[in-house]
Amino acid sequence: MHLSAGSIVPLLKNSFWFVNSGMVKLGAVTEQGDELLLGLVGPNEPFGEPLTMVEAYEAVTLTDCHLTCLTYDEIANEPALMASMVKAIGARLRQADFLLALLGLRRVEDRVRGFLELLANEYGEPCDRGLRIGLRLTHQDIASALSTTRVTVTRVIGQLKEQGWLAIDGRRHLVVSHLPRR
Repeated sequence: MHLSAGSIVPLLKNSFWFVNSGMVKLGAVTEQGDELLLGLVGPNEPFGEPLTMVEAYEAVTLTDCHLTCLTYDEIANEPALMASMVKAIGARLRQADFLLALLGLRRVEDRVRGFLELLANEYGEPCDRGLRIGLRLTHQDIASALSTTRVTVTRVIGQLKEQGWLAIDGRRHLVVSHLPRR
């Protein structure tokens, strides 16, 4: 299935989505109406209703995406597919653990820096200045992931740019400059 950027992915009971290409943002809305960013899903990674217990869970495409939907039975009947699923779920679990660990950091600056390092390491593209994060996340998206405010994220990103830790390329993508290029 092809979905354009900004599309809501239907979450079907007992079905898993796999990202063939593109990026999907996983989120939820609290009872107070606050948006939460729960994770990001990229190529060869799964998401879906069976992988969450969060109420008001939603998946929205960040970029144009090609997705494949498979039922639990389809995966269970194909050993190679099941092995790939276990590996991919492990990667999603590691990302979720890392995001939880970031929330335990007292300083927001450390949370923002850690989040941007996660994005750069997981999804970044090497460029002449470091690792380019080719995602269009808003400051509000980052704030929602890190339990802070958009204003604070904007301030911290400005400080990181002044320090030379972060740059913006010609296409308005963030570049984490201190990480080694892969």
